[in-house]
Amino acid sequence: MTVAKPKSLPMLLILLLLGLAIAGASIALGYRRTKQKEQGTLYARRMALPDTLRVVTLSGATTYFTYRDEEMGYQYELVKLMADSLGLPMTLHIAPNLEAIHNLIDSGLMDLSITPEAVSGTGKQRYRYTGLEERSGLVLVQRRASRQQGQQGMYVSNVTQLLGKRIHVPAESRYEQRLLNLEQQLGGDIDIVALSGDTINSEDLMAQVANREIDYTVVDQELARLTKRYYPGIDIKLEIGFPQRLRWITSPERVGLAEAIDRWAEQAPEVEAYKQLYKRYFEEEQTEDSQEPSSKPYDWRGEMLHLGAGRLSPYDALFQKEAPRLGWPWQILASIAYQESNFKAEIIGWSGARGLMGIMPRTGQSFGASKAELLNPVVSVRVSVDCLLATERYFRSVEDVEQRIRLTLAGYNAGVAHIQDAQRLARKYGSDPNRWDGHVEEFIRLKSDPKYYTDPVCKYGYLRGRETYKYVREVMARYELYRSKTSTAAE
Repeated sequence: MTVAKPKSLPMLLILLLLGLAIAGASIALGYRRTKQKEQGTLYARRMALPDTLRVVTLSGATTYFTYRDEEMGYQYELVKLMADSLGLPMTLHIAPNLEAIHNLIDSGLMDLSITPEAVSGTGKQRYRYTGLEERSGLVLVQRRASRQQGQQGMYVSNVTQLLGKRIHVPAESRYEQRLLNLEQQLGGDIDIVALSGDTINSEDLMAQVANREIDYTVVDQELARLTKRYYPGIDIKLEIGFPQRLRWITSPERVGLAEAIDRWAEQAPEVEAYKQLYKRYFEEEQTEDSQEPSSKPYDWRGEMLHLGAGRLSPYDALFQKEAPRLGWPWQILASIAYQESNFKAEIIGWSGARGLMGIMPRTGQSFGASKAELLNPVVSVRVSVDCLLATERYFRSVEDVEQRIRLTLAGYNAGVAHIQDAQRLARKYGSDPNRWDGHVEEFIRLKSDPKYYTDPVCKYGYLRGRETYKYVREVMARYELYRSKTSTAAE
């Protein structure tokens, strides 16, 4: 007997397979949609701007520093300009070294580093370069060409003329290495003076060139351009190495941020605020009217011209009125005024310091004076004494009155935080933190050297300490001159 096979089995199998296929297609479609959603979310995240821009940098002459408690630095002010343009709130973190910056960018804890780095193939594999491109190499620092220099063959216009020239550079620096390489390339000898010691740095060597103590040195081009403002008599035209392309860095994941910064960078050179910023840091030269001390050895003959019989300035009565609040001789206030403004009550310095006594706007505001009021000599002297009193409180433990005055003057010029840094450095290296002369003053000079301003005990970073060192010396020397030329009856 033949048994008939059920006819419904193939249909059931077909239906089952069809159901599985539909389920699989549904799962696949759901997976694709999930992946697309995830990819869309990732894309949106990559393209989005941060709610708050987290910026990291090193402290330094061209990046970020504080001066009289005001935040400054070309790169810092540049990123502020960019953040304001994009409508982004901004926070700033100061890292101890470049490795720390890279770790913060890699981990996503920081969005942008404004310490410019050389563009390289290796760097492109790890970071996204962004922002304005700068070109910086090594340059020879020498005095400007003159007839005398031409006659003596001192002015160097091409690298072949470096042969036989005596050039001072820090020992074991890349400047020394570049000169050694040039010797091989040129087939001759350069008289390389490699200087060792804690007080030797590029800014000091530039000052020595300006002051005719040495003839030549080699420094980074960007630092040279920035520092030249203090020394208009130097020449930095001759490049002795190939310039590097320098830019900010961000994570390759920050596509939207990088593209937004790049769009801003394309337009920035035409923006007036950028032009003014660039001019202030790299083009304006210091003059007699500036609050910055001269880089030249001090010549008292110019000081004597304004001295009259028992009279120093049109503002002597103001100094004599306010000095008793401070307990200092009034001639010290007069000396400060000449140092800050040459007795010109409406002057505004490159840093923003204003008026007769060189008060920063933020300091004036904290003592109840507007920017406009700081140009009023009465207000300026009053705020100056308020500021000196507030600064002196930090040095109350210093028993020697003369040393306390000097520490206070240093704090007035640089900001108390930098002086406290120098005191901590002095203590660490076995000097007296309560004595300015020969002790703290030496460490304030070293605050332009990365070895010292990145020291863990140094909390406030870079300072052009040479200027504060000179400021105190010149104010006190002028005070002695003023006191000898005026009656002491009003002291």
